[in-house]
Amino acid sequence: MNRIEIRHVNVVQYINPLREGGSLPAIVKADDGFLYVLKFRGAGQGKKALIAEFIGGEIARAIGLHVPELVFMNLDDSFSKTEPDEEIQDLLKFSVGLNLGLHYLSSAITFDPLVTAIDSLTASKIVLMDSIISNIDRTAKNTNLLSWNKELWVIDNGASFYFHHNWQTWESHLTRTFPLIKDHVLLEFAKNLNEASQYITTHLNTKKIEEIISLIPEDWLESDADAFSPNDMRAAYATYLKAKLAMIDKLVKEAEDAR
Repeated sequence: MNRIEIRHVNVVQYINPLREGGSLPAIVKADDGFLYVLKFRGAGQGKKALIAEFIGGEIARAIGLHVPELVFMNLDDSFSKTEPDEEIQDLLKFSVGLNLGLHYLSSAITFDPLVTAIDSLTASKIVLMDSIISNIDRTAKNTNLLSWNKELWVIDNGASFYFHHNWQTWESHLTRTFPLIKDHVLLEFAKNLNEASQYITTHLNTKKIEEIISLIPEDWLESDADAFSPNDMRAAYATYLKAKLAMIDKLVKEAEDAR
């Protein structure tokens, strides 16, 4: 498997906010000349949402799904000083430092299962992936999928790994399945779950999991509110993912029963 390389870029222009949901991501331009959707560390769920977004995105890529390039984006304090909107001004002020960017897919449209056909294996991979990462936010109301260049692209995994909002109880999640899969927007199309599970367990091995976890920026894992150290958190994320892969047959059955 190829090693993951995450580029570091600097924000040079704040273009406009995407007023969808409560976190106010924005379209920005970086010093490499490309546009990105910037996810802010100062938004509602803070750095934990960036961690979930990063791990989920790289897992999706590892199992052969289309994901916009993820980059670490440095934001300096100059943008908040020139922003007239007070809400955005505060968001920029609290997000100085390293944030997460997703390559902007110009002219992409929100995936609509009633309009765009999807193959069963791709749907099955996404359903199982979301079971593994406990993603509660890929429903008919909010698909978090894009159609671009006649392909399906996976975005917005920030609501995953919700156990990390309470580290005191994280171990209780290790043996749980994911009943909320019943609400997944792609569940009815996921008719190749067994084939998808074999693909996932082949491509998402222990080495790949540990590589992804190792790339989480250190300061995203630092928090005065959490008793866990960054190393403790890395170990917990890896343990969680390995536990879910070990019970993938149960996740397959749960999804099949729900479908």
